[in-house]
Amino acid sequence: MTALRVLTGIKPSGTPHLGNYVGAIRPTVRASREPGIDSFLFLADYHALISTRDPARVQRSTLEIAATWIACGLDPERVTFYRQSDIPEIPELTWLLACVCGKGLLNRAHAYKAAVDKNTADGRDPDDGVTMGLFMYPVLMAADILMFNAHRVPVGRDQIQHIEMARDLGASFNHLYGEHFTLPEAVIDEQVATLPGLDGRKMSKSYDNVIPLFAPREQLRKLIMGIVTDSRAPGEPKDTDGSAVFQLYQAFATAQETAALARDFGAGIAWSEAKERLFERIDREIAPLRATYDALMAQPERVEAYLREGAAKARALATPFMARLRHAVGLRPLDTLPAPASASTVTGAPSAPPLFKQYRETDGRFYFKLTDAKGHVLLQSHGFASGREAGQAVARLKVHGWAACTDLHPQVTPHTDADTLEAALAALRKAD
Repeated sequence: MTALRVLTGIKPSGTPHLGNYVGAIRPTVRASREPGIDSFLFLADYHALISTRDPARVQRSTLEIAATWIACGLDPERVTFYRQSDIPEIPELTWLLACVCGKGLLNRAHAYKAAVDKNTADGRDPDDGVTMGLFMYPVLMAADILMFNAHRVPVGRDQIQHIEMARDLGASFNHLYGEHFTLPEAVIDEQVATLPGLDGRKMSKSYDNVIPLFAPREQLRKLIMGIVTDSRAPGEPKDTDGSAVFQLYQAFATAQETAALARDFGAGIAWSEAKERLFERIDREIAPLRATYDALMAQPERVEAYLREGAAKARALATPFMARLRHAVGLRPLDTLPAPASASTVTGAPSAPPLFKQYRETDGRFYFKLTDAKGHVLLQSHGFASGREAGQAVARLKVHGWAACTDLHPQVTPHTDADTLEAALAALRKAD
């Protein structure tokens, strides 16, 4: 049975905190140990260049993030753990995908649209400060995923669009050059744990309320003692709901330990005692990881060796696959040139059929669009509550044609008429 390939990218952007550990690092490391899972984890240092212009910071953050994951239990022998920039096939694939990517697709990318909207609101040129790195970000991300034919990509809800774009680009390439790419699925964990920070809001660097994951023991204790609480005195019952102290404890403690603290909250435990218990519980889990992290940070050559070994494993797959893709698009040795096709063969060659593409947007609804052989959008649907409903609408259009399905209220693009749509749907029926 083929292992399920799961790919995760980690952008090296600063020092990890407890929220990163509980929400992403710990569950991903645990998942990588499950049987039947082939895990690919990479440091997305090319992506970091989009927002970071300090070379020393990029290098330092790459070391910190790599050391963090290894210290937290990631086994480089069991998974494929590599640095994005060590795989030259990824930027090459980015270019191949860019050549089948319509500019309109990238115009709709959330990050680009947000930058344009902000510039417009501020009275600046819409593309002021927008680099091609930001604009092409979705194509590079698609290359990261498609290079290793990942089946699943765990992402936050705000990243769903990027996975759908990767599916679109993979499907467009397959449509033109044959079946080469597995189309990935986004995996959204609705139960992802989010931790409160020092001020009770979500722990985030943007709020400056984080607790660094590997803060020294005394610094960790000082930060925890500074968590904002209410003014209830010792002996007064305290609510667990909304308590940052209790939520943080719950993220690290067993069910029995959590229940015991809940009883003590009801009995009026002093905030200082509750924070001390929280500190000891977190430090019990983090201390051995911190020791490993500190050792790795003191020996960056060990981390470098792990990443080079991971790159060798990754390139053992990427290099022959890239050779196959180069051949598919016509980047071939000239001494293998096939015999010229006859004029009748060329004129009689069938054109690629139109293509329906289904996807899910960040609003949680399901959509589809119909594209022609060149990737131009002919038809764009409204949102459906489920993928099944969207699929049923596609099936109706294929069977009954455009004229019989106007009740679906899909949006026809400006340069498309009913005859073009009917011809496209007829071509699909013929292809089926």
